[in-house]
Amino acid sequence: MAKHPRGRRRRLLIVLLTAVLAAGGFLYWDNTALQVARFDPVFTDLPAGFDGCRIVVLSDLHGGSFGDGNADLFAAVAAEQPEYIFYLGDLQDKYRGPAAGYPAAVADGLSAIAPTYYVTGNHEWAIGDVPELKKTLSAHGVTVLSNQFLTLERNGDAIVLAGIDDPNGYADQKTPEELAAELYAAWGDPFWILLAHRNSRFASQYSLLGADLVCSGHGHGGIIRLPGTDGLLSTERTLFPSYTAGLYEENGSVLFATRGLGNSGPSFRVFNRPEVAVVTLHRAAG
Repeated sequence: MAKHPRGRRRRLLIVLLTAVLAAGGFLYWDNTALQVARFDPVFTDLPAGFDGCRIVVLSDLHGGSFGDGNADLFAAVAAEQPEYIFYLGDLQDKYRGPAAGYPAAVADGLSAIAPTYYVTGNHEWAIGDVPELKKTLSAHGVTVLSNQFLTLERNGDAIVLAGIDDPNGYADQKTPEELAAELYAAWGDPFWILLAHRNSRFASQYSLLGADLVCSGHGHGGIIRLPGTDGLLSTERTLFPSYTAGLYEENGSVLFATRGLGNSGPSFRVFNRPEVAVVTLHRAAG
């Protein structure tokens, strides 16, 4: 006897509903489950005192939370025992707007773990009142680098850390080229690291400044990561971007691009979990 069509439709509906729930569960997990990723760049001119220096690199929270008050994020960072934390912009999101107390809470959480250094991203400037944000972060233990540089010391050696404001900043702000010139005038030819939000400017501009290592965010890992690609979409919505995740080299300069943590507006990640990046510096043998 033939099966009743209503029974087939019911089974099909159950299969479709199960598939939808599974896909929804995967997307939720893929956008909320932190992933610790480790990277080990090697440099011939890294001072010996910085061999093995462990840095956590974060970016692009976009106002998001991992655990109550970002407790899960802070726990994941603390578990890696970093010596420094670099935060590379887009702390808040222009589509959601600033949340009262959020920058201070993030600054408190990170700076309690290790010395934390911050540069602005494009969303800070789109929201506005950046001077007040910088004041808040500084008051809560974070060192804000606004087209400035300073030295880091470890085991008797020193390197230079520089940070630039996002190009969305003030029209008359110091250019990256001017900052690099000032750095060389003050320090000769040091090993130096540049914190700069936009990964998309590495090949055309930042790699030409002479920094040994550039750390950037902004690219969100290409948003949807597909095998054999650097992601499907740039944050400017161009197809198949590059320099979105991991280590790259151009013009004698190395880029580390983090996939970041959050999402801007209604966007979501696919095969691209929120990243707590651990970058350990290594001096080449011999």
